[in-house]
Amino acid sequence: MQVTYDFTGKNALLIGCTTGIGRATAIAFAKAGANVFISGIGAGEGRSLQEEIRSVSRVEVEFREVDVRDGQAMEDLHRRAFERFGRIDLAFNNAGVSGKTAPVQDLTEADFYQLIDVNLKGIFLGLKYQVPHMTAQGGGAIVNTSSLFGVMGFATTAVYCASKWGVIGLTNSVALEVARKNIRVNAIAPGSVMTPLLTDMFGSEQAAKDTVLPMIPMGRISSPSEIAQLVLFLSSDAASFITGQAVIIDGGGFVAGAGQ
Repeated sequence: MQVTYDFTGKNALLIGCTTGIGRATAIAFAKAGANVFISGIGAGEGRSLQEEIRSVSRVEVEFREVDVRDGQAMEDLHRRAFERFGRIDLAFNNAGVSGKTAPVQDLTEADFYQLIDVNLKGIFLGLKYQVPHMTAQGGGAIVNTSSLFGVMGFATTAVYCASKWGVIGLTNSVALEVARKNIRVNAIAPGSVMTPLLTDMFGSEQAAKDTVLPMIPMGRISSPSEIAQLVLFLSSDAASFITGQAVIIDGGGFVAGAGQ
């Protein structure tokens, strides 16, 4: 059973939404009545998402391809979104990569910077341009994507974990900076979700299942649509007194000490 949200008249900017959690969230926002400005890597995936949204909702939708590591591209993206809708009420900073899975001594500086630049710098750049706009417009809600590996360590994913811990640090700190400006900033910390990122991290869908299922008390891997529901909740008025939080959604893995 899914809760029904009403975002009619709201405008949402989603970054990193051509696949997985981002794609499911874009569709969920559109079904709930929000106009959506969607962005990410993969022009083909972006066009197909745009078409899918138009098939299920009459909301306004626009797609722009963007590399979140590129500061000028991110500035241009936000400018276009603000021009397109006039006001951005909701933002979801979701771009992320899994990177190379290996012991820290086997990682290169290039491996390190790929993860930090996408997973952490990309969210920094989103916040950098979203906060002034929402401040000028009188408020808004921002959700950033961290990870279960942003609240715990996991062998062979040291830099990935570091990047996702950093997202929570950004979220907590920026939430304090804007708490009196009617802007809420939260993060989601998903455990295992059946997305391309998960299969990339472990090499295949089967390898992902073999690795993570023993660590999940609920005995299953979640779907992107389940995570999307949490994003919509945190973006909604139902979460009006929640800010600066990293909400874990992982089937009980954290409390069970997954990976320990």
